[in-house]
Amino acid sequence: VALQVLRHEEFEEGCKATCNGPYDGKWSKTMVGYGPEDNHFVVELTYNYGVGEYRLGNDFLGITLVSSQAVSNAKKMGWPLKEVTSGVFETEAPGGYKFYLEDKEKLKQDPVWKVTLGVSNLQKSVSYWSGLLGMKIYEKDEEKQRALLGYADDQCKLELRAVGGAVDHGTAFGRVAFSCAKDELPSIEALMKKENQKILTPLVSLDTPGKATVQVVILADPDGHEVCFVGDEAFRELSQVDPNGDKLLDDAMAADNSDKWFAEHNMKKVSA
Repeated sequence: VALQVLRHEEFEEGCKATCNGPYDGKWSKTMVGYGPEDNHFVVELTYNYGVGEYRLGNDFLGITLVSSQAVSNAKKMGWPLKEVTSGVFETEAPGGYKFYLEDKEKLKQDPVWKVTLGVSNLQKSVSYWSGLLGMKIYEKDEEKQRALLGYADDQCKLELRAVGGAVDHGTAFGRVAFSCAKDELPSIEALMKKENQKILTPLVSLDTPGKATVQVVILADPDGHEVCFVGDEAFRELSQVDPNGDKLLDDAMAADNSDKWFAEHNMKKVSA
């Protein structure tokens, strides 16, 4: 099984919930995963047409996949791999993001095992994600300053790892999103208000042309990691796999003359 393009959408202006970061203008999003968004972890790739590069911070520390297929694919393609522990290889996506490939047959339906975020204070972060957001603690290692949390045994896990100082978000921007019953969104927002936690986007409806309107609440954890909760009922409709997703992405890439346009106008894309 390989990662698939599940859907692709183009937008003429920035998202009112800053889905594409704090950038205005034309952008696109492409959802990729090993299967439908209802029951798989999915990566949302956002592309801002006018941005040439981003400065990465220490906030997003990588995604771990359990897939011997991914390891053999990387070796076949000559993609640089570094063995960090026995049977676990570190590699880098073109933008510099880290992936860890575990050379084992996948244990479950979805090979994505965990997403790792950097934190400045492990105890404070665990209290937030577990105590306030209701995640179960699967592992906690004080010596290695890491914790593994999740909402369900068969879902992708969230790993929090102390970075030994402040968390730097760079300029790339990203967030972790969860779907939940729409009726839960007001109570999530109310709890965060009561606990004096940061709410980046109060409960808002987001329109996608020709598709469902979804409701979201976007929070920030103690280190400023963005956490989005989205109403599941409308999201199920919005997140249907689009059989034309691959073609839409290919067409968009073929039509993207932004590099050429900037060169012809003696301009450079911004370095965010």
